[in-house]
Amino acid sequence: MDLPNAFIGQKNQPSEVELAVHLGPSRPVWDELLVWLESRGIARGEWKSVSPKYGWGLRPALGKRTILYLSPCENCFRVSLVLGDKALAATRASDLPKALLKEIAAAKRYAEGTGVYIFVGKSADLAAVRKLVEIKLAN
Repeated sequence: MDLPNAFIGQKNQPSEVELAVHLGPSRPVWDELLVWLESRGIARGEWKSVSPKYGWGLRPALGKRTILYLSPCENCFRVSLVLGDKALAATRASDLPKALLKEIAAAKRYAEGTGVYIFVGKSADLAAVRKLVEIKLAN
């Protein structure tokens, strides 16, 4: 499944109202994730857009290290992480869902690591995100 960023073509950072409109029922889940990240010392980060062609995303960070990327979609959001070799090995030894482990194994590798993404629409979807963040932080 691939859903486009809700802010493709927009030149200015999305407002809180625009964000709420596009996230729809997943807005409380977005906020829940941000609160959880902050409880781990991960700051909300900055909104960035490489180009209007790709839309806007939020980059929560620990100091200068971006931990994950949040991309608003329609009624959900995409969480993207880049995992290094140690973190990737730790995912294989984890209790992450088998379907996610299969996606991670097939994920594209970049110089920075392996790109993993998860679409989140409800609170239950956050369990895997939290686990991946913990793995990334530990490795």
